[in-house]
Amino acid sequence: MPTPAEAAPAAPSVVSPQAWKSLWGSAIGYAMDGFDLLILGFMLRMISTDLHLNAAAAGSLVTGTLIGAVLGGIGFGVLADRFGRVRVLTWTIMLFAVFTGLCALAQGYWDLLLYRSIAGLGLGGEFGIGMTLVAELWPAGQRARVSSYVGLGWQAGVLAAALLIPLLLPVLGWRGMFVFGVFPALVAFVIRRTLDEPEMFLAQRSHRSHHSSLGLLVVNAEATKTSIGMTILCGVQNFGYYGVMIWLPNYLAGHFHFGLTQSAEWTAVTILGMAAGIALFGQVADRVGRRPAFLAWMIGAAVMVVVYARLTSPGALLVGGAVMGFFVNGMLGGYGALMSELYPTAARATAQNVLFNLGRGIGGFGPLVVGGIAAAWGFSTAITLLAVLYVIDMAAVWLLIPERRGCALEQAEE
Repeated sequence: MPTPAEAAPAAPSVVSPQAWKSLWGSAIGYAMDGFDLLILGFMLRMISTDLHLNAAAAGSLVTGTLIGAVLGGIGFGVLADRFGRVRVLTWTIMLFAVFTGLCALAQGYWDLLLYRSIAGLGLGGEFGIGMTLVAELWPAGQRARVSSYVGLGWQAGVLAAALLIPLLLPVLGWRGMFVFGVFPALVAFVIRRTLDEPEMFLAQRSHRSHHSSLGLLVVNAEATKTSIGMTILCGVQNFGYYGVMIWLPNYLAGHFHFGLTQSAEWTAVTILGMAAGIALFGQVADRVGRRPAFLAWMIGAAVMVVVYARLTSPGALLVGGAVMGFFVNGMLGGYGALMSELYPTAARATAQNVLFNLGRGIGGFGPLVVGGIAAAWGFSTAITLLAVLYVIDMAAVWLLIPERRGCALEQAEE
């Protein structure tokens, strides 16, 4: 893997005002990602009725958004390593805002699918570039917990959606909800316009690698092994999350007769569990290391998806959902720090966006696979099979991912 360039500036040792702005700007943008996806999940039934869509067409709106995110993640990640983190983050949030607003004007399936897919391009840039920005502006000893704070932005967006949908959806309808989703994106845009590029990024531009940023992900055997491991981790993370969160509201409504309000309450409690898992993960990863934290949470996730599949009472589903969420999505708190430490400045945003969004592309098939298995063998079976994925995850961490807690971020290749 690359080694630090002697002339490049070290990571900051104190927290600057720019670092705080980067955290807020990145977290709010990622909150829009979570808010947008969850309102789509809750609105699928209403959209299907209004536009006369069958279940497969409705599900493809989610898949189309996530495929767009994969393409956007790859493209915008490369652009961020070439033109700057702040500049490209401004582009991504505006693309998302414009095409989310256009969703409100959709007249049928195909134009809505197009708008959702292009909005997904903007979403694809949010996670990785935001994580890169905060990693390069915050001290090494706080890198994982700050990464977890950006991850909490997603949960804040999802929680806001769960609480606001029962109040706003009956009044605004699905078109009005898309319009509503534009305004927080504009707030993120304003914050990002006040940010400067990290010195670390500016310094490495003067001695740019002769490899492309994508090439640096597989520049040697160690880099290739690490990238394979991270793709597995990101794929399992997203597959489990989307497979559960897209279908569980419908499952609860169909099997336990949960209304919109009850489904939103379940989602809110589950999201709070996820938020607690993400926040604690960052603290643990900064204290004991990335690998021990990931392995502990993966074991918890494998156990809890099996336990949850056997719960039947509404109270147990509520509590079990929170505990399952704690482990299943708590690992999101570590990806930003882990990948920042594994890749050099010339490829850091590319690595974050490409690998995480490849995982999100795999996760995009989660709703389809979980729905298909649930239709054939029941939802409990579909959820239980997720435990196998977490066992694969543990093997990938143990065999493919090195530990680099607290290390200096690498600047340029050898």
